[in-house]
Amino acid sequence: MAGDERLVIVAYDITDRRRWRRVFKAMNGYGEWLQLSVFQCRLSPRRAKEMEAALRGLIKAGEDHVLLLDVGPADSAKVGITSLGKSFAPLERRAIVI
Repeated sequence: MAGDERLVIVAYDITDRRRWRRVFKAMNGYGEWLQLSVFQCRLSPRRAKEMEAALRGLIKAGEDHVLLLDVGPADSAKVGITSLGKSFAPLERRAIVI
């Protein structure tokens, strides 16, 4: 449901290039790429748990680091972001026709 979606910022530091690529590919299925190792995601509680489980299966504990920052309800989160250089657009909900 759209009403229970949360805005989550995911930032990661992966020590191995192969694992980094796997995490990057996995994250493309959950959110929008912002920077090298940063994604913004609109996630239901179920999708958030699914993403966390996928990431746990990809990283190496003790070597890699993933931060999941829950900013709040996706439709009403007041995110204060200053973007220097390239432009930034917050993630909006949109329909995908398959």
